[in-house]
Amino acid sequence: MASEFAHRPVLLQESIGYLNLKPGGVVVDGTLGGGGHAEAILEGIAPNGLLVGFDLDPDALAAATERLVGFGDRVRTVNASFRDLVPCLAELGIEGVDGVLLDLGVSSFQLDTAGRGFRFGGTAEETAATPLDMRMDPTRGETAADLLRRASEARLQETFQNYGELPGSKRLARAIVEARREAPLETAADLLRVIQEARVGGGRRHHPATRVFQALRIAVNDELGALREGLDAAVTVLRPGGRVVVISYHSMEDRVVKNHFRDAAKGCTCPPRTPVCVCGGSVTLKVVTRRPVVPADEESAANPRARSAHLRAAERVAAGGATA
Repeated sequence: MASEFAHRPVLLQESIGYLNLKPGGVVVDGTLGGGGHAEAILEGIAPNGLLVGFDLDPDALAAATERLVGFGDRVRTVNASFRDLVPCLAELGIEGVDGVLLDLGVSSFQLDTAGRGFRFGGTAEETAATPLDMRMDPTRGETAADLLRRASEARLQETFQNYGELPGSKRLARAIVEARREAPLETAADLLRVIQEARVGGGRRHHPATRVFQALRIAVNDELGALREGLDAAVTVLRPGGRVVVISYHSMEDRVVKNHFRDAAKGCTCPPRTPVCVCGGSVTLKVVTRRPVVPADEESAANPRARSAHLRAAERVAAGGATA
C-alpha cells in the first residue's frame, strides 16, 4: 500500500522551513496523503515530538501508517477532514499545536487510480470504465455522478463557473441536462462526450475537460468550504508562535488563503470608511510569506504536478499581539 501511494512531496524543504519546527513540538498534517511531508516533520520534531495526521481517504491513512510505522506512538492518525481539527484534537486530549500543514488538492495516487474518478485521460476503454466518483472519502457522501444527475441547470452552471472558471458554463449545464434525459452520466466517457458536443473550453492550453473535472471535484468535496473552516480551525488550535503552512494548486484556493491570512493579520474587517470598529476582530496571525513561494524550475521539471503549487505561511500571535 505505501509503495502505491509513493509520491514526491511538493515544496518539501520550503514547507518544513516555514513550519519552523522545534524538537518536541506537536504538529498537524491536515492532508496526510502518502506521508512524505509527515515523515520530514517527524524528523524535524525529534526525538519526542508528536504528529497528528488527518485524511479523509482511508487508503491514504493506511499507506501513511505503514510508511510511518517506525516512529511508533509519535504518530496519531484521524480519518477526518482538517475542517474538524478542533473537535478531533480535543477528543485526543490535545489542547494546542505548534504547526499545521495543509497540502491541498488530490494526491498522485488518487489521480492515477481510475476507479476514484478524478481522471479523464487514457484510452476509450479506460474512460468508459472510469466512474464519476471524485470523493476524497469513497465511502461517504454524494458522487460526481449523483451531482450531475440531481443538480438543477442553474446549480451546474454555477459550479462550472465558480469552481472551474469555465467559459461556456451555461452551455455545458444545458447540454448535461439534455443528455441526462436520455441516460444518466455515469463514467468519464459519458461526461467527455457531452463536453465535446457542447464545444466548451476549446482553444485553451489544457484539455477542455480539465476545468470541468476540477469544478466537480471541488463541489463534491466542498473543498473551498473545508479550506475556510480549516484555516479558522488552525488559528484556533495554534499556540502563539506556531505556524500554519498551506500549499495550494489553483487560484481559487490561493485566493482564499491569501485573504484569510490578510484579514487575520489586520484584525479589524470593517469597511475602510467605518469610523469606529464594530466587528470586534483582533489580530491573530502575522503573515510570514509576503508573496507565495513557488517550486524551483528543477522541482517543476522533475514533478510536473508541482508546477502550479503556491505556498503561503503565517504565524499565530498572542492575543493583542502586534503584526510587525
